[in-house]
Amino acid sequence: MTKLLLATSNQGKLCELRSLLCDLPYGLVTLSEVGIDIKVDEIGSSLEENARLKATILANKSQLLTLADDSGLEVDALGGQPGVLSARYAGENASDSERINYLLSKLDGVSWEKRRARFKCVIAVAMPNGQVELCSGTCRGIITLEPKGDNGFGYDPIFYLPELGKTIAELSLKMKNQISCRGQAVRNARKLLERLKEREGI
Repeated sequence: MTKLLLATSNQGKLCELRSLLCDLPYGLVTLSEVGIDIKVDEIGSSLEENARLKATILANKSQLLTLADDSGLEVDALGGQPGVLSARYAGENASDSERINYLLSKLDGVSWEKRRARFKCVIAVAMPNGQVELCSGTCRGIITLEPKGDNGFGYDPIFYLPELGKTIAELSLKMKNQISCRGQAVRNARKLLERLKEREGI
């Protein structure tokens, strides 16, 4: 069975990706499982650039079909920040709770109707020969006044979905995968991986 490298060391992402891709005809492997212990610097100016960069470098290193993603939170009241800097918004080694508190401090005094935001995820699927294709997904919501929910990771506890009346962190993994930006992007990537299987015979 052809191996598909899931190019992230984030355990939350790995859990979601395994859940979304488990029934594809690929053997899902992680960086640690193939003995790769390098961090790709996310120096791109966009989510697309970072996803492409990670996927191509790690596909070349591993010589495996590789899936990498970059995702970000864009808040209207902050001019689209933190965006590509979402993981490093409160500092390079900040925890999820520190990032959340920092973002909420930036929105102190901002009214509910002006706290609109969106999560965006871009997935890159790269082959060892350098060929890369991109998929994306977007989820829209509102930044809450305080965290709610114990599921998920990152900014999930403060991303409120008006149509569900809950934050992402209050959803089950199954429900999150149905509506999240990563869930949307992975569903598009599934179609791409199925086409690759047919076209390349990999």
